Amino acid sequence: MNNAQKPENSESTFFEDFSYKYLPFWPLFIFFLIVLLVGAWVYLRYTTPVYATSSTLLINDEKKGADENKIEESLNLLSSNKIVENEIEVIKSRKLMEEVVKDLHLYAPVYEEGKVKLTSAYASSPVTIEVNQPEKLKYFDKIYFTYNYKNKTVVINKNAYPLDTMVATPYGNIKFTVNKYFWKPTEKPLYFALFQPKQIANAILGNLYVSATSKQSSIVYLYLKDEVPQRGEDILNVLMDKYNNDAIEYKNNLAKNTIAFVDERLRLVSDELNSVEKKIQDFKTRKGIVDLSEQGKLYLRNVSESDQKLADVNTRLGVLNQVENYVTAKDNSTGIVPATLGINDPVLTKLLDKLYQAEIDIEKLKKTTAANNPILESITNEREKIRPSILENIRNQKANLEVSKNDLSTTTRSFNSALQSIPQQERELLNVSREQLIKNNVYSFLLQKREETALAYASNLANSKIISPAQSTNTPVTPKTNIIYLVAVVLAFVLSIALVSFKELFTGKILFRTQIEKYTNIPIVGEISNFKEKKGILVKGNENRAIQEQFRQLRAATGLFNKTNIKKKILVTSSIPGEGKSLISTNLALSLSRSGKKVILIDMDIRNPEISKNFQVSKNIGIANFLEENIEPAEIINNSNFHNLFILPAGETKENPTELLLNGKLSDLFDYLEAGYDYIIIDTPPVNSVTDAFILSEFCDFSLYVIRHKYTPKTFIKKLDDNIKMKPLKNIAIVFNGIKPRGFIKGDYGYGYGYGYESKSKEKYLIQNNS
Repeated sequence: MNNAQKPENSESTFFEDFSYKYLPFWPLFIFFLIVLLVGAWVYLRYTTPVYATSSTLLINDEKKGADENKIEESLNLLSSNKIVENEIEVIKSRKLMEEVVKDLHLYAPVYEEGKVKLTSAYASSPVTIEVNQPEKLKYFDKIYFTYNYKNKTVVINKNAYPLDTMVATPYGNIKFTVNKYFWKPTEKPLYFALFQPKQIANAILGNLYVSATSKQSSIVYLYLKDEVPQRGEDILNVLMDKYNNDAIEYKNNLAKNTIAFVDERLRLVSDELNSVEKKIQDFKTRKGIVDLSEQGKLYLRNVSESDQKLADVNTRLGVLNQVENYVTAKDNSTGIVPATLGINDPVLTKLLDKLYQAEIDIEKLKKTTAANNPILESITNEREKIRPSILENIRNQKANLEVSKNDLSTTTRSFNSALQSIPQQERELLNVSREQLIKNNVYSFLLQKREETALAYASNLANSKIISPAQSTNTPVTPKTNIIYLVAVVLAFVLSIALVSFKELFTGKILFRTQIEKYTNIPIVGEISNFKEKKGILVKGNENRAIQEQFRQLRAATGLFNKTNIKKKILVTSSIPGEGKSLISTNLALSLSRSGKKVILIDMDIRNPEISKNFQVSKNIGIANFLEENIEPAEIINNSNFHNLFILPAGETKENPTELLLNGKLSDLFDYLEAGYDYIIIDTPPVNSVTDAFILSEFCDFSLYVIRHKYTPKTFIKKLDDNIKMKPLKNIAIVFNGIKPRGFIKGDYGYGYGYGYESKSKEKYLIQNNS
């Protein structure tokens, strides 16, 4: 088998290839587009829009430099530094959100009932519902009600309930109040449901996002998605207020405990001071002494200073002992760190402040997280690391204070020795006055600390500052209309391409010229479009000019008019029946006869004489009769109804046609025909059925192998080059037959499966006769 040189495909851009391949299926894209756009519209029509609400909060974080200004710092004596990461967890805690739910009465949502979907009536309901003890609520669904605008009553199951009064209902004690957002009555049915506050809190927390704006910033960004913009704003605003109020309340409790401690000490010292003053008054009255001498005053002044210092040391030792007991006795419970009155060590103050902050954070996290929460474990470990540092600091300070105490005691003893030189009565008065002065100093000290604590209590500030209140978007964040419609368009595009590609990719039949070129090196000399014509006779008159032109191209591509290398005898075959070999043979013969050439068409498919039937000569004697009888070639040749075209029918025989072909009479027949005709077209049986085509190939100059679009199996074409049986066929070339337009564009073969898409250059392949 002689193979012709395979031409190179012309290069084309991706867009051109894409348009040629898929543009014929544009109605499929339009169909998907309409369906998906309608689906998108329905989705948008009945999907509840969700809006985004956001706000920002400034947290006082010692690590990130967000402390209050100096004036606030001087007033807020009980302030403590915050860690942003911990405060974010507090803001997102379920306990805090449950307080928000209760405050806004979100446990009793009101809905408008539509024909298809429900709509929240948070801003359109005439009333809001408040329940006594909402944490004990039982779940109720769809409690329908109406509002009597004239009587200002709420009607449930024909029972009217007044506004602003806690009333008993089958659903619990409920109070109806006028909705501050209500402005226009609705015609849709209204109903409310009752939920546990924790259920609503969990649902809100699922849509709440809290994060620091950056690692180096103490500004916290709050983001909430909600179906009602106003409700989203209310939730965030109340959440920030609750967070700040809880922090202030905790500081106030600390201040109250400190003031209570100081007040108790003041009461005791006041009683002692009154007792001493009464003792001095009684002594002066009894002894008749009005005042001390100069020597006594000097002694009293010196000894008072020493006593004051000693009392101060004892007070500080007492405070340190109290703090030490707190730190050493502390287990896992939380409480208030003891007041450090009189202790001015900044290191100890900072350590105690950290311990205090850790206790607050642990207490808050224990209410909202599990015991094995990593953040809780981290803070607990940090607290345990602080305690040894505090105890070491206390021990050092106590050691220093003990030294000071011993020195002051020595000084006091020297003053007591000097007291012996003062007269007895004055000495007794000095002792009493000395005691009075000590009590008075302690009393003054306690008064000062009480005022400082009261000032801090009055000026307690929140842990954070609201930078921007909650504000909702004007348009929904979901669903995004433009995105939904864009997805519909893209999906229509993808589905149409996927459907076409899937259908063509997984078929076992030949669809494209490129597939033939991929599977075999046999050249393709023609592409014939699909047509429906009785008897398979198409190339006649002026009809079907496009098909006629394709057969002209076929005869030109095969080099049938080559003056230097004339090919007179043409064999036409195929792989299996039904591929259109008889159609190609008939119309190629007609096309050649129209060019003025004398053509004879031989129906060698004796088993299935399709050509003989089409030309209505199947009953006449033919090639079979010639091979088994003593008949002259001229006796079996029939005239057709077309000028210059003659038919040699198959004839009839009871013998095996293949055996007849081997009896040696074919050589005489072809010698006769070659002398009398310009072209001899031989229609043979399919090669995969019988071997007739291979026997006849020795009498031929050229072989046409017909492949039918969407009919010929790919497996046959893949084996062509390696099929030994095909070797006898001379100068074999392929005709791609029955090409149908791709997609929904009928009659335009430019977008077909064949040359229009696959070989836009329409190159003509010249078959070189190497024999």
